[in-house]
Amino acid sequence: MKYARLLCRIKPMETELRNLPSVDKVLTDARFARSTKSYPHELLVDIVRQQLEQERQSIMSGKTRASLEEIVAAILDRLEAITKPSLRRVINASGVILHTNLGRAPLSEEALAAMEDASRGYANLEFDLISGERGSRHVHVESLLCQLTGAEAALVVNNNAAAVLLGLTALAKRKEVIVSRGQAVEIGGGFRIPDVMRQSGAKLVEVGTTNRTYARDFEEAISPATVALMRVHSSNFRLVGFTSEVSLEEMVSIGKKHDLFVLDDLGSGSLLDTTIFGLAPEPMVQQSVKAGASLTFFSGDKLLGGPQAGIIIGEKQYVDKLKRHPLARALRIDKTRLAGLVVTLLHYLKEEAVLKIPVWRMIAAPLKEVEKRAGRLAKAYVDARVIDGETMVGGGSLPGGSLPTRLVAIGGGSKKIQEISRKLRLAKVPIIGRIDKDQLLLDPRTVLPEEDEIVIKALSNIGYK
Repeated sequence: MKYARLLCRIKPMETELRNLPSVDKVLTDARFARSTKSYPHELLVDIVRQQLEQERQSIMSGKTRASLEEIVAAILDRLEAITKPSLRRVINASGVILHTNLGRAPLSEEALAAMEDASRGYANLEFDLISGERGSRHVHVESLLCQLTGAEAALVVNNNAAAVLLGLTALAKRKEVIVSRGQAVEIGGGFRIPDVMRQSGAKLVEVGTTNRTYARDFEEAISPATVALMRVHSSNFRLVGFTSEVSLEEMVSIGKKHDLFVLDDLGSGSLLDTTIFGLAPEPMVQQSVKAGASLTFFSGDKLLGGPQAGIIIGEKQYVDKLKRHPLARALRIDKTRLAGLVVTLLHYLKEEAVLKIPVWRMIAAPLKEVEKRAGRLAKAYVDARVIDGETMVGGGSLPGGSLPTRLVAIGGGSKKIQEISRKLRLAKVPIIGRIDKDQLLLDPRTVLPEEDEIVIKALSNIGYK
């Protein structure tokens, strides 16, 4: 009896499998042929086979066979997914200026132009045009960094994690580096200071407690194996209440007393005073140099507002050691990002950063201007309203720091809001907002003014006035 029932299930399955179209039938289908003229034949055959195999597996699991029309549609979707670049421009209306998931700092028009120019053909990346001999890629950016920060020397690598790893590997391998226990932190992406120390070969020595560390804790931990003291900025959190920490100036004083160098990992690193814009104070790169840090590390794509980079500045004797280390070659920055970084730094040198660099344009935007733009965006949707809100700086900068803003709030219940959010994400230029308390919130402060019309059009295209 059981065998008879099994046969009853197997025979229809075999029929369904036999009725699957052949590869040739799919390839010659008119709907398929019209849409695939520009693709290589081998690619099309491979994708058709993949889809047909998926259909076989589906039938064998007991599902009904798809029609030829459904199979062709699925194959075309698969083809588009494979051949369409997945990395796309999006509009950031989330209310987080330095949104790590959205690529952090957008670049100035001038920086983009410089990167395009450098990538169109060849560039004098490591070629001295005057002597006609091999040069160094460091010369394009070092003098600018020294001029802006007061440092003796500078070096740029792939990102700030790479910068810290290079510094520790080149200067502290098999030696002890003392860090306050409250600064042995983990930031985004699982980047942990203890792990970086271990990878570099340096030995981490933690002192003090999570919330209170004193100068004497550093003094008492120094041993013959100690080579450096290190400060790590708490990029994405802030300790408040019963706390105490050792200032960089105190660490430098201890370092000089015991002939130790001092490393300062600023994480974000700002060249402008954030308090001018109503934000909490963020450690400035120039302050680190003035305090006497041997080496200072910071990012290029956070508050600096440039392309991804890890910037190292400080005393020439230490920077030169890093330049000569084999790891420096593995972590070096490429020509396109170097070109963008140079122009970004020039904005600061010309005192035009607030006017040219998008991150600072967003931070400095007057609230009245943001409110006016929010009103224009809200008119694109019948039930939208403008409400008060806060813009976060984000990106491991100014933990807890925010700016007043005006938000476009779209209500309508959870299901409706999810659908609107999805449609905006799937727009020609995806628009990323945030959902809070059954409202879709769009923050004009994190949208470039020249992108407003795209947002308005997208809202209109999904069925609202």
